[in-house]
Amino acid sequence: MAELHRPHTGPPAPPAGFVAALRAAVRGGTDFGPAARALTTMDASNYRRVPLGVLAPRDADDLAAALTVCREYGVPVVPRGGATSIAGQATGTGLVLDLTRHLNAILDVDPAARTATVQPGVVLDDLRAAAAPHGLTFGPDPSTHSRCTLGGMIGNNSCGAHSVAWGTTADNVRALEVVRYGGEVLRLEQTRGMGPEGVRGTSAHGPGRVGDASAHGPHGVRELIGAHLALLRTGYPDLSRRISGYALDALLPEHPGGPDPVRAFCGSEGTLAVVTEATVRLVETPRARALAVLGYADEAAAAEAAPGLLPYGPLTVEGMAADLVREPAGLPRGTAWLFVETGGATPAEARAHAERILRAADAVDGAVVTDPAGQRALWRIREDAAGTATRMPDGSEAWPGWEDCAVPPDRLGPYLRDFRALLAGHGLRGTPYGHFGEGCIHVRIDFDLLTPPGIARFRTFSEELADLVVAHGGSLSGEHGDGQARAELLPRMYGDELVALFGAFKDLWDPDGGLNPGILTRPAPLDTNLRFEVLPKRPVDVVFGYPQDGGDFAGAVRRCVGVAKCRTAEAPSGGTGVMCPSFRVTGEEEHSTRGRARLLHEMLAGEVITDGWRSTEVRDALDLCLSCKGCRSDCPVGVDMATYKAEFLHHHYKGRIRPAAHYALGRLPRWLRLAAPFARPLNALARVGPLAALAKRLAGIAPERTIPVLATETYSRWLRTRRGRGTRVLSSDRVVHLWADTFTEYLSPQVGRAAVRVLEEATRRTVLPPPAGGCCGLTYVSTGQLDAARRVMRRTLDRFAPLPGHPVVVLEPSCAATLRTDLPELLPDDPRAAELASRVRTLAQYLEEYAPDWTPPRLDRPVVGQTHCHQHAVLGDAAERRLRERLGLTGELSGGCCGLAGNFGFEKGHWEVSVACAEEQLLPAVRESEPGTELLADGFSCRTQLDQLGPPAGRRARHLAEVIAEGLEGGDGERSSRR
Repeated sequence: MAELHRPHTGPPAPPAGFVAALRAAVRGGTDFGPAARALTTMDASNYRRVPLGVLAPRDADDLAAALTVCREYGVPVVPRGGATSIAGQATGTGLVLDLTRHLNAILDVDPAARTATVQPGVVLDDLRAAAAPHGLTFGPDPSTHSRCTLGGMIGNNSCGAHSVAWGTTADNVRALEVVRYGGEVLRLEQTRGMGPEGVRGTSAHGPGRVGDASAHGPHGVRELIGAHLALLRTGYPDLSRRISGYALDALLPEHPGGPDPVRAFCGSEGTLAVVTEATVRLVETPRARALAVLGYADEAAAAEAAPGLLPYGPLTVEGMAADLVREPAGLPRGTAWLFVETGGATPAEARAHAERILRAADAVDGAVVTDPAGQRALWRIREDAAGTATRMPDGSEAWPGWEDCAVPPDRLGPYLRDFRALLAGHGLRGTPYGHFGEGCIHVRIDFDLLTPPGIARFRTFSEELADLVVAHGGSLSGEHGDGQARAELLPRMYGDELVALFGAFKDLWDPDGGLNPGILTRPAPLDTNLRFEVLPKRPVDVVFGYPQDGGDFAGAVRRCVGVAKCRTAEAPSGGTGVMCPSFRVTGEEEHSTRGRARLLHEMLAGEVITDGWRSTEVRDALDLCLSCKGCRSDCPVGVDMATYKAEFLHHHYKGRIRPAAHYALGRLPRWLRLAAPFARPLNALARVGPLAALAKRLAGIAPERTIPVLATETYSRWLRTRRGRGTRVLSSDRVVHLWADTFTEYLSPQVGRAAVRVLEEATRRTVLPPPAGGCCGLTYVSTGQLDAARRVMRRTLDRFAPLPGHPVVVLEPSCAATLRTDLPELLPDDPRAAELASRVRTLAQYLEEYAPDWTPPRLDRPVVGQTHCHQHAVLGDAAERRLRERLGLTGELSGGCCGLAGNFGFEKGHWEVSVACAEEQLLPAVRESEPGTELLADGFSCRTQLDQLGPPAGRRARHLAEVIAEGLEGGDGERSSRR
């Protein structure tokens, strides 16, 4: 095992005087510290470049002033939105412009004109939400719609699933205000109906006409186009998804409506100017939609069928093959599928449209889905593909680089066959999917980007694939742009003469070469700046086993490919998601799962963050990680930041004094065990204000928190006193092992008592007293005290050794998740750990498995509350949902996180974030619930958060076991026990 890698030289520093001059010129925040630089070294591509610093301009004037200073000092600039770019165009070595922080306003929505005016940092879903009340939407919709920005979409000429109906971003932009390197402001407008001029200009310091600004662009562009008309008329392939290169053919005089500088600008990848404002076209949203799902024998058959469906006017024609789908999820028969969405004024009209397509399609099998929830579930498979495709079924890694080639749709079938053959010839694997109706294919390929031979094969394959795409009349990029991944190969598509014309066009816009250098024109080689080359060459010495990553912590960190699903600002609803609560509260990249993964990557690299495990930048970013484990399930590639945080804290504080809360809350099981005999006097002392305040201060607990009440009789003591009551034990098969977790044992024994009542009633088995001193180690893990956690876990395994094979019912979701995942990952060499993990069941899971014929009491009332984040992420809540349905408990529990999250919400400095997390969904749902609604929360943290923040007097959040037990005691016990 290796220590952290340390490079011999660090990244370059800003030119002398630049930082001071920039800060004097702008009002927006600047950050040249290691954390800001580390967070912006990468986008969602294979590439990495270290910037000098980050600026978040306040407005267009701020941006113009910054570009003036950058030109004066020769500092390059890279515009950055959501940084979900696949080809490396959102990375750079100069000043990163964060356009999401302040330039994110929707300035106007004009329903009559069907337009909207937005700033570049506006997230697509926010624009769609603003347009929705008018029955309108923005047509292009990449799968990253919840976090990608309009500026980034303009830069890449993004498309999305609905481009067969509504076109690319270039088809939907009407006017742009842009700032050139040096500060000059231009306004670009479509010339349709405008007359000869499509560009108006001002200087950086006030309005004024640019000398001979024309419908072509800056000075000299008209002449450049006029001198190469023949080349521009013949040099471009004829297909709608041609994104590669500059769209100079949009400036031809015969272009419909005249030269179109807006279309020519779209797809320029931040190399010409920086967008400050855009007026975009909105389209009418169908009032109803239906989805025809068509199954085919193979992907080539699906691809060949797609063009024949276009005359029926679908909204989408998406395709994917079985190697992308880990679970069939109700798909019709076949090994490849087309998703064909239709619209209509009514549900019946949309369904009839989809049924016509189903009848016309020569498919093996098919179905029409009209239920919105069913459609969302199917679309989720497709939208998460950019992440799920990064891991092959055997766990090996796959990468972008050839993410979105496009060919004419009628060539897609033959192209896919040739593409598969080329993959096989190089010994590579990939899972194609994408926009079959437009001939655009996405794929992640299992390139070896870690070794010189693997990188050499990456280059050879890329060159041969470029030739294959061109042979089929296609474009190297059909959606995500060229960036560094493909720009080097543009001569194979366009020829040297047209590519030289691209360079001349770039020079007229940006003669100093300061905007995104190395991208699109005069590109860096496609096999340089790879983000993996800076990582340690040998595995780093770590504590967790990382079984899904070959025991390699760097491999675990590499899981984050940057698709940024963690950057969504809207809380999940209906218990369907958790990730990432801290980002939704702060809006800061460093508090997203991706941001933390980037910081860990740079910690391992040692170039920007140079103090390894002792890094304060990484520690501060991880401080607001709630360890909710939401990313483990909600991240498409299964990043587990809670585990990485525990690993980091273990190394960071090794041999050092820890925060007080780590000693108080991290070792909570020990303190509660010692305090149990003195529960009554300790509870009385905790109610004395000054004493409670002193105790919280010494323990590192937030002063706003109330100290929980200790149980005067522990669960174990209660159970041992009643042993022998209830049903007689007939054999070892007639017992139930109910885990005595720390929270049930010392803080909420009423949950354990209720569970005993339910289990013995439902199964006719006896609940055994738990072994003394058993603990899952949760609090030690969450505070990074991993040596202690392993000692506790080994002791627990020793005490459970006499009870092999029996399921173990765990009432506290966080403890169940710890036993299920952390236990075997911290003790990978102890077979007892995996064996115990396999036996863990929640109450609902156990009842479903061992009492399938039991009829529970009918409670028939609505519920609100919280699905525990660990339950969602690790255990799943399907059995709980089914049990609630059988009980007659109606309604959905909240998604997201309650915000207490074990020790997190109790720690000093976390109060505001903790409350803000609860205010996303949980507390509003409770406040809005009707009297008589059951408050349901299986997690002690969730119940505590509700008790301390929310419910009206007389209402208490309860575990599902308590609710069922009350129903049994309420007079229906005899009926409910019928089998």
